[in-house]
Amino acid sequence: MNTYFDTDVAVIGYGPSGLSASLKLAHHGVRVTAFEKEHSIYPRARAVTVNDWTMRCFQSLGLDQALARTMDATAALRWVTYDGQQLMRVEFPPSRFGRHPRSYAIYQPAMEEVLREAGNDMSEHLNVMYGKEVTEVRQEPDGATVHWRDLATGEIGQVRARYVLACDGGSSATREQLDIRLLGETVETRWVVIDARVKRWWPERHILTFWSDRERPVVDIALAQGNHRWEFPLASHESEADFSTHAQLWKLLHSLGVTEQDVEIHQHAFYKHHVRHAERWREGRIFLLGDAAHLMPPWAGAGMQSGIRDAFNLCWKLVEVLQGRLSESVLDSYEAERAPNVEKMTQAAVQLGRIIRREFNEATPPQGASTHNQAPIEMPNRQDPCLDTGWVRGPIAIDSIIGKMVPQPRVANAQGRLCWLDDLLGEGFALIGDGVDPSEFLSCTEKGAWDRLQSRYLCVLAPQDQGHGHHDIIDLDGTLLQWMREHGARVVAVRPDRFIAAANTHGLATPWE
Repeated sequence: MNTYFDTDVAVIGYGPSGLSASLKLAHHGVRVTAFEKEHSIYPRARAVTVNDWTMRCFQSLGLDQALARTMDATAALRWVTYDGQQLMRVEFPPSRFGRHPRSYAIYQPAMEEVLREAGNDMSEHLNVMYGKEVTEVRQEPDGATVHWRDLATGEIGQVRARYVLACDGGSSATREQLDIRLLGETVETRWVVIDARVKRWWPERHILTFWSDRERPVVDIALAQGNHRWEFPLASHESEADFSTHAQLWKLLHSLGVTEQDVEIHQHAFYKHHVRHAERWREGRIFLLGDAAHLMPPWAGAGMQSGIRDAFNLCWKLVEVLQGRLSESVLDSYEAERAPNVEKMTQAAVQLGRIIRREFNEATPPQGASTHNQAPIEMPNRQDPCLDTGWVRGPIAIDSIIGKMVPQPRVANAQGRLCWLDDLLGEGFALIGDGVDPSEFLSCTEKGAWDRLQSRYLCVLAPQDQGHGHHDIIDLDGTLLQWMREHGARVVAVRPDRFIAAANTHGLATPWE
C-alpha cells in the first residue's frame, strides 16, 4: 500500500464550492491542491444572492466582512403583473445568525475575487493549479491519484491525495467517470439572461421583483455594485437567434418600461432550468459537491449557496478525520445531512417558479400568498437551518433542539469584551450551559470523549448574574438563554458548523457512530 501523499485533499474545480472547500480545509492546516482549468474568474454573474446562513459560514473563516463590502442588503421581494398589480410582497425580518441581514444581493465575480485573494494568503497550505484539466481520478483503498494535463503546454502529471472533492459543475467529468447517474429532468424552456449596468434609478429598483405572467414571466433583480439582471423565457416559437443582438434584447426590456436611459446592456446568455441530482454523492474517497451533486432552478436563490454549504458541512468533518479526532464514519453523514436540505430548496424553487408563471387560479392566490405588504408564505430565506438526520444524538423534531442551528446574538465575555457568539464559541466543538458549567452534566466517559474533540465548556449568564470565571458568556439580550429554555435544554453541544449535536434532554454522549 502506497502511504505517500502529495496532498491531503484534492479539489477539482475552483468555483464557489471548490473555493469554499479549499479555504475551509486550508484554514485548519489541511494540505489542499485545487485544480482549475481557467486562469481568470468567470466574468458573468450566475448566482445573485447569499443569505445569513451562508455569511455565517464565511464568518468562521474571518471573511464575512470583506465579502459584505461587495454586497447590498436585500430589503424585500415582490410578485407583480405587467399591469402593475402586486400579487405578493415579502419583507425580510432581522437575522438570528449574526451581524448580517437575512439576504444580500451579490455580484458573483466580486465575491469570488475576495475568496481567491483569501486563498492566495493561505498558500502555505493551499496550492491552486490554474490551467490544469483533470483527466482521470484513480482510486485506491487509502487514497486517490488525480491525473492532470496542462491546457497550454500539454504537460501531464499526477497528484496523490487522501480524499478528492469533485466541485466541477453540472457537467462534472468526475461524476461521469465514476458512472454516477444524474437523476431528474431538464425543463425544455430556454431563458435569456440580460446583464446591465445601471445609469439612473427607477422606482423600487432595489426590490427583487418577479413579473408574474403565464406567457412571459420575468426575474428582475438588482445585483450589487451597480449591476442589474433580467431573465426572460423564450416562447416555443422563439430561438436564440431571435435575441442575439442588443436591439432584439431591448424589445424585452422595453416591455418592462426599462429604457436605454436607465441601463447599458453589457452581456447576455441563454440557459435551461434543471431539477436533477446525483444518485449518490460519494464513491469511496471521492465526494461530489455543488452542481456536480445537484442542480436546481434559480427561483429560490439557493443553487450556489447549497454548494457552499455542502463544502462547509463536509470539510469540518474532513478536518476532524484528518487530524485524528473523529473516525472516518462521520463522513457518511455528509449526504445524509445535505441531501434533504437541497431537496427542500429545490422544491421551494419549483413552487416559486409556479407562482412566477402564474400556474394557479388567479382568483385564488397561492397558499400563503397575500396581496398586502406582508406575506406569511414561508420563503427559503426565512426558514431557519436544521438537520433532518445525521451526526447528532437524540430525536430531530419541531420541538427538539437537536439538529437546529444555534442563534448568534451579541454577547460579552467575562472581561467585558462585546462580540458575536461565534467569536467566543471558537472554531471547534463547544458545550454551553444555562447558568451552569456544562462539564458538571457529563460522566467521566462523556467528558473524555468531548475532551478528545478539544471541546470548549462555556457557561451562559444573563447580564444581571454574577460571573463565575473566564469561561462565562454574557447573553446581553437574552436571546440564547430564551432559545435554550424554549426547548427545555440546560446544556447543549454545538458542532463546528453551529448545529446542535446533543443536549442534556436526550443525553450528552458524543454521536460517535
